[in-house]
Formats: sequence, C-alpha cells, structure tokens
Amino acid sequence: MKCLFNVKEAHDLGVTCCEFSPQPINDNSGSPSFLMASCGQDNKIKFWVMSQLHPSGYKIRIRCSLNHHTAPVLSCCFSPDGQILVSGSVDKSIIIWNSMSGAPLYTLKQHTRYVTACAFAPDLPLIATGSMDKTVNIWRIGVKSYSGEDFSAQINRSFQHWSEDEVGSWLSAEGLEDLVDVFKTNNIDGQELLSLTKESLINDLKIESLGLRNKILRKLDEVKVQMESASTGVPDEFLCPISREVMTDPVIAADGYSYQRDAVESWINTKKRTSPMTNMPLQSSLITPNRTLKMAIDRWIDAHKVLQLPAKQLN
Repeated sequence: MKCLFNVKEAHDLGVTCCEFSPQPINDNSGSPSFLMASCGQDNKIKFWVMSQLHPSGYKIRIRCSLNHHTAPVLSCCFSPDGQILVSGSVDKSIIIWNSMSGAPLYTLKQHTRYVTACAFAPDLPLIATGSMDKTVNIWRIGVKSYSGEDFSAQINRSFQHWSEDEVGSWLSAEGLEDLVDVFKTNNIDGQELLSLTKESLINDLKIESLGLRNKILRKLDEVKVQMESASTGVPDEFLCPISREVMTDPVIAADGYSYQRDAVESWINTKKRTSPMTNMPLQSSLITPNRTLKMAIDRWIDAHKVLQLPAKQLN
C-alpha cells in the first residue's frame, strides 16, 4: 500500500464519506481521470478530479463545491454510469445531483431522522436510502433517467431558475473556475446567464479574453439547443389530434386515425360524425382501442417519469 496523494483540510470539521465515480471522465488532460466526491461535517460535498500523470504519479484538484445541504453530509454514491450523485445528510434530506454540472436535481424528504446510507442498484434503476429513523426507502428512477439522459434534460429545463451558486458550480464544471467570482460579483443567476451576449460579456463583465468569451457563448448555445429540444420532446404520434395532449386511452376511429377516447366521442356527438382530420363524413361511429399505441405511450411515460415515490419501504 502506498499513499499517492494527501489533501490537507479537505473539509472543515472532518470528512464523513468518499466515493469514486465508476466511469472515467474526459478532463482534457490526455491522461486517465476520475471524479471523486467527498462529504463533510461542513455541510458540503466536494467534487475532485484525480488524474494519472505517469504510472507512479497522480494529481488531484477540486472541481466544485456543493452547498445545498444545511447539516453535515453523511453519505453519497454515484450511479453506475457516473452521471448522477445521491447524498444523504443530518438535515434528513436526500439530494440528487447532476455530477457533470454539480447542479441539484431533486430533494427528497421522506426520512424523519439522519440519512446515513444511500446506494444505487448496479443493474436496476433503483436507489436505496437508509436512516436513523429505522427505515430503508427504495426509490425508482425512470429508465432513461437512469442513463442520465432525462436528468440532463431536466436540469436544462430548470437552467433559468438556477441560483448564483449553481451558476458558479456550472462554471467550475465547465473549466471556467476563474470566472466564478466575476459572475458572483455581478449577481449572475440562471436567468441572467441565459441573457448574456457578446456585448454584455465585454462591456458589463469586462471579460477581455476572446477565448473565454467564445467558450461561454458556445456553452450557452448548447444549453439553449438542449432546452428547446426538451420542450418539444413528446412524439407527435402520442398527441391527440383534437386536444393536442398525450393520449392515455387511444382509440381508432372509422377514418383510420387515433384519438383520445373522450375527445373523439365528444367530437362525433357534436360534429355530426365527421372526421377531425379530414372533415369528411365518418362511415361509422364505431371506435376501437389502439392497444399497440397505448403500450408505446405507456413505455414512453414510464421512461419520462424522472422520479417516483418509493416503490417499497422496509421497516
């Protein structure tokens, strides 16, 4: 056994937990790098990047500090793909984080005492949390959420609601740590961040480096594209042509098109049996369940339920 690196004063008052991400990350250093999370009595979670310089040498640097817990953080764990971090605290809460941006995604407050343990199932979209209240809660995450895809969409949709601290965490995660103080001094929150332009970066924030300005604008463009994509992510064939809402009971009418049952029944009763799509007379008022479409919609809904109530609680 050999100590490769020693980080002094990693957390004020002491460290309670350390966890490595199971997947390597791209740190643009050209060498293998891993993300590590540490929890502390100072109420913080810190993300560290550990890089291998050569077979016998390593370096470690802090990536960002997460400050949303209001009491010591006792436990944390990464999802198998490394996209998500879950943490439990003396404040009785569980926070789910985007480990790439450091932004909080959800806060769960079912436990009534300290949350002392949390774990991801290796092959199932499940999280287990344990507490001094003598309970273990099992939480289910939607299938796409488990791969990190839906969590990324969720954080992009809530980007405009980020606090100034969350913007700082995002900057650190994107390798722009030098700009954190500038943004905080100018009170840049998520809404202000999305409205930044080349002119405001130069004139208001006084960022003289062309490279930094371009990098910020590129990152913001990526976020805006993802937000736009997320807002229109419902497949059109899952929407009722009449109500334009996701169908829960799709049926096929005599014109061959699928509709939400109550919407098409109301249409037929009030429109004298004409097709909502073609406006041509319907040969029959008979409607039949579209079970294949319903199964596809149900699968899509399950995949987009990012977080549900506990599937089971063990006392």
